[in-house]
Amino acid sequence: MFFFDMDGTLIDSNRVWKEVDERFLARRGIPYTRAYYEGVAHTILPLAAQFTREFCHLEESCQEIMDEWMDMAKDIYAHVTVKPGVRAYLKQCRAEGRRMAVVTSSVPEHCHTALERLGLEKYFESITFAQQLGLEKKDPEVWLKAARESGVEPESCTIFDDSLSACRGARAARMRVVGVYDSFFARDEREMRSFCDVYIRSFEELLWLPEQRERKK
Repeated sequence: MFFFDMDGTLIDSNRVWKEVDERFLARRGIPYTRAYYEGVAHTILPLAAQFTREFCHLEESCQEIMDEWMDMAKDIYAHVTVKPGVRAYLKQCRAEGRRMAVVTSSVPEHCHTALERLGLEKYFESITFAQQLGLEKKDPEVWLKAARESGVEPESCTIFDDSLSACRGARAARMRVVGVYDSFFARDEREMRSFCDVYIRSFEELLWLPEQRERKK
């Protein structure tokens, strides 16, 4: 079973949330800092809102913060692009008869908008939303839950993710880990390479060569 992250792995969307964060903070005269980024990156929306409220000493409720973020991001997901090699690799996996699913920290509305518009949703038999579980993907239970729902053993699963913390969570769940490069988190590349079973800068690296395709026929 192959489990794919969405933001930063299948689609080029990590910049979306950086833009949202910068605009959100700018409205309040607050600078976007590394400390803020560390608090909100690769986490589910409710926990990011809670961190933001406390870190920035805001009077707004967590729900009001999330509503503002959703309003700012709602149109952006209609224009994100698929990352290089993704579409071809998903087609290749389908030709091999591999089962595929998505495990994401994104909210359902944004996830469905992006995957449907890009024509990618048809490749996946299910989508597990970490936010609906109330967990972050660094928690092995997210991955174990996805495996249980797919009726497979964790040891038979391979995950693809651009987040080091998510890869660690999947490894703790006894899954094979493929780290995916994303320029937004380039500073993690060295550690990702040393930790992951496989590390790729693009899904194009996983595509069959022409002679391999011939042998598969």
